[in-house]
Amino acid sequence: MSILASVTLGLPAQTPNFSGNWMTPTSKLDDGRDYKVYFQLKQSGADITGRAIYPWGFVQVSDGKATGNEFQFVQHLWEGLDFNVKGELVGGELHYRATSFDRKWHDYVGHPVPLDEGNPPPPLPLPELRQVPDNGLARTPPMGWNSWNKFGPRVNDILVRGIADQMAANGMREAGYVYINIDDGWEGLRDSTGTLHPNSKFPDMKNLADYVHSKGLKFGIYTSPGPNTCAGYEGSYGHEEADAKTFAAWGIDYLKYDSCSVWKIYGESQSRAVDQKMGEALLAAGRPIVYSLSGIAHPYLDGTSVGGNLWRTTGDIGDNWADMTRNGFSQDKLAGYASPGHWNDPDMLEVGNGGMTADEYRLHMSLWAILAAPLIAGNDLRAMTEETKSILLNREVIAVDQDPLGKQGTPISRTNGIEIWSRSLAGNAFVVGFFNRTEASAEVTFKLSELKQDVSGNVRDLWAHAAVAVKDGALTASVPKHGVVLLRIE
Repeated sequence: MSILASVTLGLPAQTPNFSGNWMTPTSKLDDGRDYKVYFQLKQSGADITGRAIYPWGFVQVSDGKATGNEFQFVQHLWEGLDFNVKGELVGGELHYRATSFDRKWHDYVGHPVPLDEGNPPPPLPLPELRQVPDNGLARTPPMGWNSWNKFGPRVNDILVRGIADQMAANGMREAGYVYINIDDGWEGLRDSTGTLHPNSKFPDMKNLADYVHSKGLKFGIYTSPGPNTCAGYEGSYGHEEADAKTFAAWGIDYLKYDSCSVWKIYGESQSRAVDQKMGEALLAAGRPIVYSLSGIAHPYLDGTSVGGNLWRTTGDIGDNWADMTRNGFSQDKLAGYASPGHWNDPDMLEVGNGGMTADEYRLHMSLWAILAAPLIAGNDLRAMTEETKSILLNREVIAVDQDPLGKQGTPISRTNGIEIWSRSLAGNAFVVGFFNRTEASAEVTFKLSELKQDVSGNVRDLWAHAAVAVKDGALTASVPKHGVVLLRIE
């Protein structure tokens, strides 16, 4: 799906001014529906400011400059992903080039539209702020699978059934992975009563939920508090209570609530009330449903207040070393906000998707375990290598993540790309991770006294599955580049 397309200026070509409302040509969602993108720009001198209005929300224009009939600007979607646009006025049209998700340049031409086209609907009343009662779920971080990282919106009924079959047969269910979660791309249209139906890729959502449950698994789904989801499908705006009841009737056990497009309508200060509305609707729906928040403005501050069980604390992860380490190693100041039933979420696992080495994936899995983060696999379970299975199914590492004490780990030291993190576990045990973020292998020595506890028990390497000797009160290990040594100390 292309996120960028042409824009057009409603001004004569001879006027070198880019103020106006520009529209992209029509693009297609995966289910064949049309969507458009609008640019509302203002030029002052040589500076261009404004915003792009996508179905899922606003993106501000930055670094905009005009030189005669030529222009350029940047759209900053999230950390590490900027779209560059540059072009010129030609006749009554705007001709320009833009980068997109594929990081290539594309050429476009567009046409003018009225200034009021593309604006968001008016805001609806929000509830008064109050504490949503704890739903009693997710006492340990949720474990399961989500469709987005591998398949994006290209998800369907047959795929989900195949993933459920694999999870029930390959040992993942017994290891604790129980949620089969459909991300964006399942949504259809509302009928005359306002009831939301799935699109043609999902003929019978209740039947699919029953199938997942028959495998001893649980079923999750996705929506947005805005008019549209991140991929441009129907959101839950103004239908929160009805959608919660629909999800409960289908047999949904887990809801990911992604704030795409809601920022077209409400300000950041209203984020808590927006997510509280669905939190209360889920409690009233008559079925236990884990509430996963994505895009809440102050997640670790407001997540528990709105009834959330987990909340995204980062931008989207990608299947690469830079994204994974950015998300994982930025969680150190949030440890105090995690507790049984309430988890910081640095996004889903990329293990097995092919963009990182085995050592990097082991570091990924280890870091998420120390962080008490949700373990939501994002690969194709139908085509896993034995190496991928050995990472995702490492019971000793999973036990760290699922430790009932529910205490998130924190760094002990960070020196020249070597980070040592620890986490307290139930039963007066600890886990210590040696993380090597450098480009060469490294010898790491750690004194047990740095745990500031009286520690004299057994030490076990959770990836080598072997005992480790303590010498002179210290542990020494060779850590590969972009790798990890994860030790449990009893």
